[in-house]
Amino acid sequence: QVQLVESGGGLVQPGGSLRLSCAASGDYFRIGVMRWYRQTPGKERELVASITDGGLADVAGSVEGRFTISRDIGRDTIYLQMNTLKPEDTAVYYCWAVDSPDPNHGNQYWGQGTQVTVSS
Repeated sequence: QVQLVESGGGLVQPGGSLRLSCAASGDYFRIGVMRWYRQTPGKERELVASITDGGLADVAGSVEGRFTISRDIGRDTIYLQMNTLKPEDTAVYYCWAVDSPDPNHGNQYWGQGTQVTVSS
């Protein structure tokens, strides 16, 4: 079983920055891919960024050049550095992880979510 705990959300002005963290803990052998998703009311959850256990990273086109995902491999912790934030980045951000090298197999886990609000 894996627990994911996010932190770092909050209120920020447009153009500002925030850094989200997600730490995995619990009784597990290995964490594979870890991801950040976000969701606003009435919309489907959107994949924002993904990183493998080897550190290969990818971000969505909507945040490319502004958001960076990184990973502390030894601690199974990921970060989302969000710069030049826009009001449309306002959402609940969720951490996701799978306990397998293949993201399509294994058990999937979600964090509780952290609110990011971009507003003046």
